[in-house]
Amino acid sequence: MTISLPPAIAAYFSADAAGDSAAFSRRFAEDAVVVDERRTYTGRDQIAGWKAAASTQYSYTAEPFAMAEHDGQTIVTARLTGDFPGSPIDLRYAFTLGAGLITRLEIAP
Repeated sequence: MTISLPPAIAAYFSADAAGDSAAFSRRFAEDAVVVDERRTYTGRDQIAGWKAAASTQYSYTAEPFAMAEHDGQTIVTARLTGDFPGSPIDLRYAFTLGAGLITRLEIAP
């Protein structure tokens, strides 16, 4: 199933697939916050580091298949498939957007 994602979120998943942590981090506001696996990353530098570490540790693809709006967030559910323990897994990405960029992202199973 193909879903129509807001441009900033579509750009996030495209940059994630490309594996370029610098290009990936530019999808975020300068002071954006990412929460993943109970860790918090603040600002583009930390976000680029988080992406680079994840990309070197595992190979994966993310396939968004559902989207909903809730309390000012865009919730995208995507199936992650790769060489990590527990693959495949469906993850919930809670995006907060502002000025065409991601200002906050929380990723959870």
